[in-house]
Amino acid sequence: MVTNKPFLVGIYGGTFDPIHYGHLRVAEELADEVGFQQVVLVPSGTPRLRNIPSGSRNQRAEMVRLAIQDNSRFVIDNREIHRPGVSTTVESLREFQTESISNRILCFIVGIDTFININQWIEWEEIFNLCHVIVVARPGYGSINDNQTLPQAVAQQLATRCAPSVNELMQQAAGLIYIARTSLLEISASHIRHLVSMNKSIRYLLPEIVADYIATNQLYQEKK
Repeated sequence: MVTNKPFLVGIYGGTFDPIHYGHLRVAEELADEVGFQQVVLVPSGTPRLRNIPSGSRNQRAEMVRLAIQDNSRFVIDNREIHRPGVSTTVESLREFQTESISNRILCFIVGIDTFININQWIEWEEIFNLCHVIVVARPGYGSINDNQTLPQAVAQQLATRCAPSVNELMQQAAGLIYIARTSLLEISASHIRHLVSMNKSIRYLLPEIVADYIATNQLYQEKK
């Protein structure tokens, strides 16, 4: 059991290719809803289960840094950017736990679209020994309890670990799944990349400073 006023830290991983308001709004709302003292954004290096990102590791990390620089609750962690080879969530979470200070509770943030396939991750069940899992809504996906594509192994974990309230997360150091209620902003990184490749505006989809970085570095432009 965790005692002496534990505090919650959100771990939010992703390719962030590029980071946009969909990512940022989810993180901001979770900081309020769950009560995160800090949200750590972790740009992935080389993902195992998706295509290689269009932006380089350093470019994606820099866009995250620029996007969150004025938010005191957000920090960037570049461990996966600097780690050679394929990124694995369990390895990063083990490192975070090793570095964890007293009474800090880690909560891994994941979209429902990713959660329904979490059993494809390396050592996926070990994740529940290292942190809580916060599942957030994604456009195009219904309630997680209504999702017919949920694999049996994942459904079993959800049935036994689902936390009815945020207060439950404060009672133990890891092992629970909390279904968060966050806004659905229909913004995707792939759509932003497509707009850039078509020389169309991406204003109001992501922070202006990130849009400027994309333009200055000629990211996502159609190859001639």
